[in-house]
Amino acid sequence: MAITLRQLRYFTALAGTRSFARAAAEVHVTQPALSMQIKELEQSLGVQLVERGPREARLTPAGRAVLLRAGRILADVQEVEALGQQHGFEGRLQLGVIPTVAPYLLPSVLARLRADDINRDLRLREAHTDRLLDDLEAGELDAIVIATPPNRAGLVAAPLFTDRFLLAGSQSRLSGLESAEGLRPVALDPDQLLLLDEGHCLADQALEVCGLNRKQRRIDLGASSLSTLVGLVAEGFGLTFLPELALKQEMAAAPQMALRRFANPQPEREVVLVRREATSGDGWFADLARILSEAGQGLCQSAARLGHERLLAPGLVRTA
Repeated sequence: MAITLRQLRYFTALAGTRSFARAAAEVHVTQPALSMQIKELEQSLGVQLVERGPREARLTPAGRAVLLRAGRILADVQEVEALGQQHGFEGRLQLGVIPTVAPYLLPSVLARLRADDINRDLRLREAHTDRLLDDLEAGELDAIVIATPPNRAGLVAAPLFTDRFLLAGSQSRLSGLESAEGLRPVALDPDQLLLLDEGHCLADQALEVCGLNRKQRRIDLGASSLSTLVGLVAEGFGLTFLPELALKQEMAAAPQMALRRFANPQPEREVVLVRREATSGDGWFADLARILSEAGQGLCQSAARLGHERLLAPGLVRTA
């Protein structure tokens, strides 16, 4: 029995979700149909690929080896399919974006993309960095927006914009800190820091600039969204790092929040657009990078002006 691309797609979906039900929903088939295709793939290869547990499906060592090769095969197939497309954004563009960028950057970008080509089929996916990198390598995404330079071979990154971090909290908490000239991340009390949960690169970047690590259990790493953190610290529950990119939107949601800028050099992250090296970047990639870059730079510049206009005391910015 020959191996089919359908079987490989179903298998990669199962590997990513670890659930037959979720994988079936992702590829838009019934669970029995997906399960049958996985069994036929195992029969064709003569090895067990999946350990079927009551709560989740786990890959066997053979399954992990097949997954690696299946990703390469599907990526190559997508490259072949793309050969028939012309330069530019014609056809479907599958773009992945991390959660600490997507809700702030995409609203201003989508209108621009539609203006360029109203018929463009744009598909968006929001996920953590590692998942986006895996999906990009597997050919399930055409490009991704992340804030961590990729350290994997075969990928090309285009810088979009620099996003500086501010310190957010209640006015009472921030007023007791050092002056703007002396406020540095490494001087912060870990007991006061609230950060995103594991998997968010923003939390890793905040820990890095503070010279801390996840083994220091005094640090709270439980929040799932930046908006949740902002709401907590605005009410006096600790401090957090807020990217300039998110400033305008989060200020409107938490008018009582206060902000401080760090001393120079201010901590920052580099937001980049990434594609596979094997994918031709002619036209569409450069155009997409330009649109994303202009939108991101505009939001960050606006945030810098907004913070300056609302300066109440040295280093202190209040939103109300």
